[in-house]
Amino acid sequence: MTFDTVVTGALGVNCCILGCEETGQAVVVDPGDEVERILAQVAQRGYRVAAIINTHGHFDHVGGNAALKKATEAPLMIHQADAAMLGRVSQVAAMYGLPGENSPEPDQFLEHGAELGWGSLKIRVIHTPGHTPGCCCLYLSDQQLLLSGDTLFADGVGRTDLPGGSHPQLVQSITERLFCLPDEVRVWPGHGPATTIGHEKRHNPYLD
Repeated sequence: MTFDTVVTGALGVNCCILGCEETGQAVVVDPGDEVERILAQVAQRGYRVAAIINTHGHFDHVGGNAALKKATEAPLMIHQADAAMLGRVSQVAAMYGLPGENSPEPDQFLEHGAELGWGSLKIRVIHTPGHTPGCCCLYLSDQQLLLSGDTLFADGVGRTDLPGGSHPQLVQSITERLFCLPDEVRVWPGHGPATTIGHEKRHNPYLD
């Protein structure tokens, strides 16, 4: 497996590209913006995009859905609880003074515990509501890698003051569904630097 990140958009979203070297398939997670850069990274690897996954529905994580789906015709996946956000990207982005393009409707809903696979890529969906009702993390156990979206950050957690957010629910999601993973699991959040489960268990100031 290969793992690349492209930091996109004004809010610096970590768009993650997971690739299977055997099949040449790639999964793009959270194409927030700058789709031409994402496609350039995929092309550099010689891959084709087999799926687009949104960890949640906020505009900065889904703003590139339309352009990427048009370019690749790959199926789009998001949790059902956040699907309605996809049609409001332009409206919400404008509230922040930013451009935005509404996303197409999803082709498939993410479900907690679902096992997704493309070649050597094996991804387990972990539903972690709190930042949004439909927030999900993606766990690759073979690689000891967690894509945490905006649920868990390095020494931080996702904000919960936006519509649909709940801090108690977020803390419960992290402590019950993420902190059961091995300490050595690498965590790549939706913004900012990577961390590990073990570090966050011991040092995250928002989870004391």
